[in-house]
Amino acid sequence: MKDFRDLVVWEKGHQLTLKIYTLTIDFPKEELYGLTSQIRRAASSIPINIAEACGRGSNADFARFLQMSMGSASETEYLILLCQELGYISDPTELTKEIKEIKKMLASLINKAKTEVNSH
Repeated sequence: MKDFRDLVVWEKGHQLTLKIYTLTIDFPKEELYGLTSQIRRAASSIPINIAEACGRGSNADFARFLQMSMGSASETEYLILLCQELGYISDPTELTKEIKEIKKMLASLINKAKTEVNSH
């Protein structure tokens, strides 16, 4: 069992989630139960699944939850693009850059966990 707070990728996912929450405060009220809720859930699922991965006992489970975190990162990346095209976000460049960095870090951790599973 690992402490998720020790993982840089968890911290980056957590910081991204905080940014998404702040950013979506000014979204139109009619989006509260739609896009606002969806992007907040997708972003928060990144660090949530990393934390859950760290609470699992095996490398296979660890890799599986990291893979779910990767899916949430991709979902968040798309939702940011959608928000831009709807005019809710003017310049998503920094957010997109952060998500791509998180995805690279997750891919590296997933590969490491899978390698450890296959070597046992």
